[in-house]
Amino acid sequence: MIGHTDNAIEIDAPVPFVFAQTNDVRSWPELFSEYAKAEILEEGTDSVTFRLTMHPDEQGREWAWVSTRAWDTSTWTVRSRRVEKGPFEFMNITWTFEELAPDRTRMRWVQDFEMKEGAPLDTAGMTERINANTAVQMDLIKDRLERRRRTVVGFHDVPANRRRGGDLRAMVSPATSGSTSGFCGAVRLAPGEKVTEHYHPYSEEYLFVATGELRVELDGEPMAVGAEQALLIPRDVRHRLVNEGDAEVLAVFQLSPLAPRPELGHVDTEEYPGEAS
Repeated sequence: MIGHTDNAIEIDAPVPFVFAQTNDVRSWPELFSEYAKAEILEEGTDSVTFRLTMHPDEQGREWAWVSTRAWDTSTWTVRSRRVEKGPFEFMNITWTFEELAPDRTRMRWVQDFEMKEGAPLDTAGMTERINANTAVQMDLIKDRLERRRRTVVGFHDVPANRRRGGDLRAMVSPATSGSTSGFCGAVRLAPGEKVTEHYHPYSEEYLFVATGELRVELDGEPMAVGAEQALLIPRDVRHRLVNEGDAEVLAVFQLSPLAPRPELGHVDTEEYPGEAS
């Protein structure tokens, strides 16, 4: 007898955000209630092999197994299977993600499996257990992902981007909050530091200097932007930010709309002279 379950839930978040968050296997102990640990064994650009360890059961036993999952962003589909099958003859799961609205996603899990002879539960019993647990886990994921979209993000909560100089952090973005029309962040520049020249082919940039004073060059034309002043940087305009003062500069930026893909958002027109990190 083959077991089959089919469950879905609607989440108030964009498809790319839900897809990325649920494919981040490292974070599963914070996303699901049943997993104590997730260990990555092998990772590719569109696949991962990992070991999951559950919280101890009533007898203090820790159950663990190895699975693989592979995903396709062109169809928003993930296929997963158990490598270490335990009580299963096989266990395969297909995850699909459907855009219902720009900020609403239908997440569906279809699970097909068969139990080994002598397993603690037969296939019918496991089907009942999976259906009950899936509803619990989907409700948790919905709640946690929707809460993440409303989370306050601090400057040091996200990694630094130093590829163009300075200490730049994209704080509210598609990755952190599921934003769909733009992103914002901040950059700190020590005296003498600069952000090398580049332009944005798809986005306008809105720059606000919170502290200090910046020299901003737009297509080679310099201008001073002081504390509590703002500047529009139109799309396709080459720009460079330089701190010529004696104090640190803190500037806030926003870009909108988003480029079709993240790697298309910036075009560099000069090389950063320091070591990238």
